[in-house]
Amino acid sequence: MKPLVEISNLVKYFDIGPRQRVHAVDDVSFNIYLQEIVGLVGESGSGKSTLGKTLLGLHNKTSGSVAFAGQTLPQRYASADFRALAPKMQMIFQDPYSSLNPRMTVGEIVGEGLRLQPNLSPNQVQQQVVHWLELVGLSADHRSRYPHEFSGGQRQRIGIARALILKPEFVVCDEPISALDVSVQAQVVNLLGELTKELGLTLLFIAHDLSMVRYISDRMAVMYLGGLVEVGTSAEVFFDPKHPYTETLIASNPEADPVHERQRPSTTIQGEIPSPVNVQPGCRFANRCPRAMPHCASETPTLQPIVPVDPTSTTQRLVACHLYT
Repeated sequence: MKPLVEISNLVKYFDIGPRQRVHAVDDVSFNIYLQEIVGLVGESGSGKSTLGKTLLGLHNKTSGSVAFAGQTLPQRYASADFRALAPKMQMIFQDPYSSLNPRMTVGEIVGEGLRLQPNLSPNQVQQQVVHWLELVGLSADHRSRYPHEFSGGQRQRIGIARALILKPEFVVCDEPISALDVSVQAQVVNLLGELTKELGLTLLFIAHDLSMVRYISDRMAVMYLGGLVEVGTSAEVFFDPKHPYTETLIASNPEADPVHERQRPSTTIQGEIPSPVNVQPGCRFANRCPRAMPHCASETPTLQPIVPVDPTSTTQRLVACHLYT
């Protein structure tokens, strides 16, 4: 199967001073296949959101490439590129408060993308806005209201409607549930799951909650300090982690049963998080890894399959760790 999104050696650095660079995304390569949901997890500051924004051109690429449906996307987007790609690729932003223009009504926010497309009358745009508001659990009466009149969960539904009204093939969900209450998180995740099946969407779902990512995604990719350390099916990564960082990340995920959670031993990761500025060679997790070997501090591991490669498979188990080389 040919990938819908191909990410090859993608790099995004931020210059912060003379000869100083933050390695936000560092040589990341993986594919996302048609109608697949890939969950991207990792600690805060690991580069997840930067990766998602770089895929869609909201950040210019430092190097590497991204291809969509076989077409290599520009290194630096112009206005015409955003307009051409908007009906194909969209983003649901993390913060449902700052991502909506407070000076625009909900009808204007949701319908803005359609108004930029040719051959649609104002009446047709309004019909589509009503349809999508109802599809995400809101009503036509909400069109005339402003974002401050809604709860966090309702605002995120507005953001989902805005992203999906153009019927894109690929959507980056940048931690769409992190700012919401737990009960609302489940509603939004279920809504995304239903719409994905109904519309045949392909998602990159970025989140901290590993249980939620396992629930909604087909594959899971684990990111640490700008690089991928493990990729596999969600069940494989969650129940049988291979990279020491993934093991600790899974172990730190809270259990639903409060009795078991209180009795469980602490799984705090020891050591200091390395600086993302001017990253040195070697495994970036070496100084925190309980199984580190001497050469881990000097030799950078690459993401490699740990089982025999099946060229027809889209779910290869990949790990970047010297334990498997």
